Order: sequence, then structure tokens, then C-alpha cells
Amino acid sequence: MVLGRLFKLDKGVEKTRGGIFGRMAELFLRPRIDDALWDELEEILLASDVGLPTTEQVMANLRHRVSIGAVTSPAELRRAIQEELVDILDLAATDAPLLAGPLSVVLIVGVNGVGKTTSIAKLAKLWKDDGHGVVLAAADTFRAAATDQLEIWAKRAGVPVVMHQPGADPGSVTFDAIAAAKARGADVVVVDTAGRLHTKLNLMEELRKIRRVIDKHQVPRVKTLLVLDATTGQNGLLQAKAFAGTTGIDGVIVAKLDGTARGGVVFSIVKELEVPILFVGTGETVDDLAEFDPETFVEALFAPARR
Repeated sequence: MVLGRLFKLDKGVEKTRGGIFGRMAELFLRPRIDDALWDELEEILLASDVGLPTTEQVMANLRHRVSIGAVTSPAELRRAIQEELVDILDLAATDAPLLAGPLSVVLIVGVNGVGKTTSIAKLAKLWKDDGHGVVLAAADTFRAAATDQLEIWAKRAGVPVVMHQPGADPGSVTFDAIAAAKARGADVVVVDTAGRLHTKLNLMEELRKIRRVIDKHQVPRVKTLLVLDATTGQNGLLQAKAFAGTTGIDGVIVAKLDGTARGGVVFSIVKELEVPILFVGTGETVDDLAEFDPETFVEALFAPARR
């Protein structure tokens, strides 16, 4: 990860670091580990949207470390909790490349309103800046506004977008986008898909059609990424679990991380969905997307808040 992206990830957690999570730093300045410290630590983890299952796991592991003498002071407890949080994120981490071969197709799924369109543009811009040829497919034809929004953001990212009329077959849009990518010599097609949960069967069939089209093109690498809004916390996670159960996902893009003081939801995502976080939204412009790195993320959370 280049230095600029490290800065983006650090910048993206400023609100979390200066908010609920920031209270944790004060705990480790205390002279000893006591019941009051344990109670407040648990309260902070829950308040920052780490979630009950993950909080219970972290607390149990930390108490075990203290009980066997591996951790004896608040300062050591600080290092220990950082290690525990990194371990959670590492559980779902993968070294497999997201893009591979002469052409890759990345399907983007997510509930309407989570920041899917902006995340697609940011992802396209990031890959374009890395030297990839990118084509967008406006396959969310259910909403006319979705195509218009994607066109606007595609211009900001400086990448082409393939569009059809509202209500068109998403598979046809995807087919034409892949054909356009091949004609242009591009190596990545990013497909925007419909973001509706109330018709799961229709959504699943729609995605199957898109996959059949991709298979006809014999694309060697196809991945599905879920966009999740960090500001919705545990409520958003429940929606994401339903969506993931319907479509199956290979990774997560966490949008609007910069807009919440409760960034602990990142740990819930990995714990509950059992998939890696690959990118995080760190601002409102098309350049505000960072590749996710567990150690860098946790270090940024525990760094001193900027004044």
C-alpha cells in the first residue's frame, strides 16, 4: 500500500478515533487493571458498534491473557487489545488478487442508499490511477436515477460507462460493457447491480442472468463486492447479512467510514459476514477510497486524536 493510501485510511478514521473509540486511550493511562477498567472497556467496545459477539470474544481473550500473567498493566493491555482486533480482521483476510488475467469483472451489490454508486466511481478511479483500463456497466436498470448518477460519477472518475434505457435487461448491459472493454483493451469491468432486498428471488435470478452473460464471454476472474454504509452500524449489518445470504460475496467496501464515530462496525462486518474488508470510503470526493489493511486500520484507531 502506497504512502498516500496509508494517509487516506488514517484520515478516514478521524471521527471514530476522536469519538467513542478515543475514550479508550484514557483507560490505559490508569495505574492498574481493575473491575472499573474492564467494565468501561466493554462499554466502549459496544458503544463503538463492535457488536456483542465480537466484544465478548475480545473481552474473554483479554481476561485470559491477564489471568495467566501475559498482561500485567494497562499499557500492556492496550497492546493486547490491538493484537486481538487485528487478529479478528486477519481471519477473513486473503492474499488472492481481486483482479487477474486479461479481464476481470467485479459485481457491486448493496442496499439502495448505502453509497454504492459513489463507491463504484471511487473504485474505478483508484484502479484507473493504478494503470488499469476500467469500464463501468450501468446494470441497475430498475431505477432510472441509478444510471444518471453513475454517468455523473463516471465522468468524475474519468472512465467510460455503458448504459441502456431504464428497464433494460441488466444482462444485456453487462454483455455490451464486456464487449466494450475488450474492444478498448480494458482489463476491468465494474458492474452496478440493483440494490433491492424486498424481491430476493428476482434479484438472485437477475444476478444469475448477469453471471451467464459473463460466462459466455469466458471472463477468467469474477468477484462480487458488497457495499455497506458504516454510519448505519448494526442495523446496516443486519441488512448486509440478508444481502450476502442472497447473493454470496467475496469482499466488502465500507462506505462513509469518515462520517461515523462508531467505526467499530468494521470488526462486526468481518466477524458476522466472514468475508474480508477490501476498501473503505474516507471522504466525499472521487479520490476518497483506500485499500484496507488490518494493522494500519487498528493503529489509526489507537493513534492520538488530531487537535
